[in-house]
Amino acid sequence: MHSDVIATEHAARLAAVDPLLPGSSPFEAAENAVVLEVATGTSAASGLASRIQVDQGAPNAPWRALTEHRLDLQLAGSQPAEVLDALLTRWDEHLRAVAERGDTETAAVVPRASRDGAGAREMLHHGFAPLRVIAVRPSERMVPATPLGTPGVKIRRGEPGDLETAVALGMELHSYDAQYGTVNWREGVEDILTKDLAEKLNRPEPAVWIAELYGRPLGMVNVQHPGETGWISARVAADRVGYLSSLAVAKEARSSGVGTALATHAHHVLDEEGADVVLLHHAAANPLSTPFWYAQGYRPLWTYWQRRPAVR
Repeated sequence: MHSDVIATEHAARLAAVDPLLPGSSPFEAAENAVVLEVATGTSAASGLASRIQVDQGAPNAPWRALTEHRLDLQLAGSQPAEVLDALLTRWDEHLRAVAERGDTETAAVVPRASRDGAGAREMLHHGFAPLRVIAVRPSERMVPATPLGTPGVKIRRGEPGDLETAVALGMELHSYDAQYGTVNWREGVEDILTKDLAEKLNRPEPAVWIAELYGRPLGMVNVQHPGETGWISARVAADRVGYLSSLAVAKEARSSGVGTALATHAHHVLDEEGADVVLLHHAAANPLSTPFWYAQGYRPLWTYWQRRPAVR
């Protein structure tokens, strides 16, 4: 089956299960990336196997393995699960040739459309688990409350003087998320967060808001405006994309309405800027964030399956 046909059939199959998924183009080999193709019976698959490496001190290092082997895939034909199994087997052969066995700073990652259930069992059989989700909130979704409707909560713009508070909230959130494997607890994480938040708090256009509960700063939300989201906008079929980078609430303020007030404020800001959708990442296994975000109008769009180390 030709690569153009695989890409077209794959896009049509995904569009049938989720209209917010983008289209597909045939994969092309590039530096640090090869195209793998397999066929079984009447089905065929194409995969773009790539390798991404970052330094420990890089701004995105806390959120990924230092060496990430990624497989983007396209499935066509009447037996997507079977051909996915064959593609994963082919990829494993490739990984054994290029990845160091047992290195815990390597990960094999497969992004899959969340509503595409075909091949989930095969993913598990190859040692993958659903780890991280890109969730989407269309702008027409309604949320259950407004910041003004939360007793004792005041939302204000973050200022340079809030850096210590923002870093403390960010580190508490990072520590909690590290339990679920979506972020990494490494030396230098606090320095990376401090540098990032200091830059955001000094911007003329606000990116960070602080929530005060009866005068105490106990929550923070961090957003990227539609003009800043080119790095992720291709993951959704929408013109203007907002991104909610993080939302942190101090442990003592959980279940107080602070989180809902912050999320609602962020949505108002992005909706007023004309965002068609808002995206965010969350840990699939997190027992707090998963129900919270879906109560705010989000739903899963992409699920990132991971095996770590990449080769066992």
